[in-house]
Amino acid sequence: MGGNHHAIFWAALIRATREWGGNTSQGSAFGLLDGGRGLTAALLATISVSIFAALLPTGVASATLEQRTAALKQIIWIFTGLVFGVAVLVWFSIPETNGNNSAGARKKLTLEGVRKVLPMPAIWLQATIVVCAYVGIKSTADFSLYARDAFGYDDVAAARLGTISLWVRPFAAIGVGLLGDRFGSSLMIIFSILVVIAGSLVIAIGALGNGIYWILICTVAGTSAGIYALRGIYFALFEEARIPLAFTGSAIGLVSVIGYTPDIFTGPLFGYLIDRSPGALGHQHVFVVVAGFAIMGLIATLLFRRVTRVASSPGESQSN
Repeated sequence: MGGNHHAIFWAALIRATREWGGNTSQGSAFGLLDGGRGLTAALLATISVSIFAALLPTGVASATLEQRTAALKQIIWIFTGLVFGVAVLVWFSIPETNGNNSAGARKKLTLEGVRKVLPMPAIWLQATIVVCAYVGIKSTADFSLYARDAFGYDDVAAARLGTISLWVRPFAAIGVGLLGDRFGSSLMIIFSILVVIAGSLVIAIGALGNGIYWILICTVAGTSAGIYALRGIYFALFEEARIPLAFTGSAIGLVSVIGYTPDIFTGPLFGYLIDRSPGALGHQHVFVVVAGFAIMGLIATLLFRRVTRVASSPGESQSN
């Protein structure tokens, strides 16, 4: 998934999730949010491909451009209907925010809120964590190319390897969210980052040898689990940082503007590294970068825990 889906209602979505999670279930709330998004994306991708193939009067390989275009138009109409249906569901199923809280939020989700959150070190550290995690997220698109370029797998085998990463996402996000409620979100972020560092370094140093498929699967699945665990829980840090609910929108805006900058630079950077060193070496350089950002994220998380005075005992961050 690209980064442009974070645009219009992103702050509202994250704020609503934070409200839903309350004081004790932030990890579960955000884990279920991203896990549900990941599962939906995987299912829709699988279903849409099947529908597309079924709409073609002949096989995919022998279909004409006009037939492919007509089938694609039908897919677009199907997704348009789904989006409209979701809009109606949201309108009738999501309750209104409490009147007093809503009024306070409307008053403070302005320049005042930005001025309040700008001096908070925890916000800048959280933004750094999101940057480092998002570099890892962008690198998941490289798994299929790595299998093809480094080990000569055909397009089908390489695509199947890349699909593993997509299906790992919901399980990793939901699992780490549940653990985050028990052990603390920042502690689970540290654990997830260590998994990303380990997986990235395995690829970076060329430890996969001759590319035995099951070893590649384990490496991709493990690294993806760490990456998507980070994605599922990094917004749960707002509660540990004790950001007032009224300023959540401003905090989300600042963290997102900084945190999603990898959408800008990772594509050109990864492309340059792969073009400069064709074959396995270029992809190894990509994961050197991923490991480097993960180490930076680890340092930022340790500083975050120090700044917010998160105790090592489970659940203390939620009790404060």
